[in-house]
Amino acid sequence: MPVIHRLSDLLVNQIAAGEVVERPASVLKEVLENAIDAGSRAIEVQLEQGGVRRIRVADDGCGIGRDDLALALERHATSKIATLDDLEHVGTMGFRGEALAAIAAVARTSITSRASGASHAWRIDGSDGSLAPAALNHGTVVDVADLYYNTPARRKFLKTEGTEYAHCDDMFRRVALARPDIGLQLSHNGRVVHRLPPGAPAARVAALMGDDFLQHAREVSAEGGLLRLTGFASLPAYSRASRDAQFFFVNGRFVRDKLLTHAVREAYTDILHGSRHPAYVLFLELDPAGVDVNVHPAKIEVRFRESRAVHQFVYHALKRVLAESGAGRIDAQPAAPPATPGSGFGIAANTTRYPSAGTGMEADSPPSHAGTRAWPAAAPQQGRLAMDSASRAYLDFAASARLPAADAPSPPLPDGDGAPPLGFALAQLHGVYILAQNRAGLILVDMHAAHERILYEKLKTVLDGRPSIQRLLIPAVFSVGAKDMAAAEECGEILASMGFDVGAAGPQELAVRSVPALLANAPVAEMMRNLLEELREFPASEVVTARRNELLATMACHGAVRANRQLTIPEMNALLRDMEATDRADQCNHGRPTWTQLTMQDLDRFFMRGQ
Repeated sequence: MPVIHRLSDLLVNQIAAGEVVERPASVLKEVLENAIDAGSRAIEVQLEQGGVRRIRVADDGCGIGRDDLALALERHATSKIATLDDLEHVGTMGFRGEALAAIAAVARTSITSRASGASHAWRIDGSDGSLAPAALNHGTVVDVADLYYNTPARRKFLKTEGTEYAHCDDMFRRVALARPDIGLQLSHNGRVVHRLPPGAPAARVAALMGDDFLQHAREVSAEGGLLRLTGFASLPAYSRASRDAQFFFVNGRFVRDKLLTHAVREAYTDILHGSRHPAYVLFLELDPAGVDVNVHPAKIEVRFRESRAVHQFVYHALKRVLAESGAGRIDAQPAAPPATPGSGFGIAANTTRYPSAGTGMEADSPPSHAGTRAWPAAAPQQGRLAMDSASRAYLDFAASARLPAADAPSPPLPDGDGAPPLGFALAQLHGVYILAQNRAGLILVDMHAAHERILYEKLKTVLDGRPSIQRLLIPAVFSVGAKDMAAAEECGEILASMGFDVGAAGPQELAVRSVPALLANAPVAEMMRNLLEELREFPASEVVTARRNELLATMACHGAVRANRQLTIPEMNALLRDMEATDRADQCNHGRPTWTQLTMQDLDRFFMRGQ
């Protein structure tokens, strides 16, 4: 029978290397983290052939003394922890003391270091452990060459030079994003790729993620108890097809944690299409005792002691930031000179300031003196729509929103704090876009996308209470198949809770007798067919809970104003005011932007004014 025996130290280290040293990027990670733990303020990385031929990391940290160099290459030898209490309060990047030993077992490794106050540096050869004096001003240089030279089977699993370099570059970016206070430089095959001076977090993010990301991102800053979340999260318009621009750090350590990923994804649920992925650089700080970093050999996974609290904190912090309207952050610019009658493009007369639409307007009762169609109803904050108050609000609005005479002089655009962020409507372009003037310049609004978001948010609020019902004077009758008939019967209570009164009108016909008041003008038959299709596909209980918002999004899409519908100036202004008062109004339910700003500087630059 086989005899139990001890494994040699070299074989033990090579086995450990299989867990710790997956590829050159794994080596770079471990060495960079040691440099950070040494208190370095400047780190230089040199790679050859994607890191397979050589990885050289030089830092200006505290250095390693002569007597400690030999211990640095032994397994489970470390200066970072000494007791179980230290392990439960890890404040350093590394702590196990096995990485250098594993690296030295599968690559030609040397460490040259000069400890603070030492007369000169010392160099240790990882292959035989020999020590020799060396020349070095300060800090430490770790040189790792010919990865897997002695384990050719492992080397065969490495990819091309370009692929391995890409992994090293990604690892370098993670460290650089985590520590903007440290100067870092990366060279590959003699060419400098990144030269990053120490500076502010925003500058480091812009250097590595691009100015475009920073321009399309919201700054995150939230605190709750012992938790703190900072960083940048992209708007949906900057979403990506892959997760390659997602960086989450816990106490400065890059992690891929399912709980955190889920919290972020949930925060984007209402504003990002399911097949797209957000981009973000986020930093979560908490008491080291509240997170266990000793659950994965590469320390890329963590376990939170209060996982639910962490999840909710991250989710709500991000959701609040993403819900803010970008209109409130438009840089204040001097207002453009008021247009004089008969000059310019002939639209100055439409810059009159109109009052806000207020709480609600019923789309089926336009006053005779207005001569225009009303904007669909808006739900009051308490989540209930009172028909009498909504009607009064509409009449008040319509009475005060008469168009000025064609030859009447137009008052100047209000300046100062009284001017609304999205300004006032000027015109409608091809029945699709609204053009508005604000203090900064020109606003372009996708009216369908904007109205879809407004309706969606109001539907969510209304459904939380008792939805207001709009009885149809003539029921909407349409033909359906047997499956839709069955779905309407089985899900009658669910539809009723949303404000729909649906019943059979014949063997293959359904009649809709009432709809939610917010959707009074929606195409009833088309909307109901889509709702029944979703109700057929998913169990009723699941639709009411997890899929409720998707159902409401479908309703909002059908209820939103369609392209080529001509809006009056009062209707356009009512939409602008609703956008300013609606959470997440910068994007529609599918993640598309609803508006954009062209400043006077942008327009002057385009027309080369002043050049």
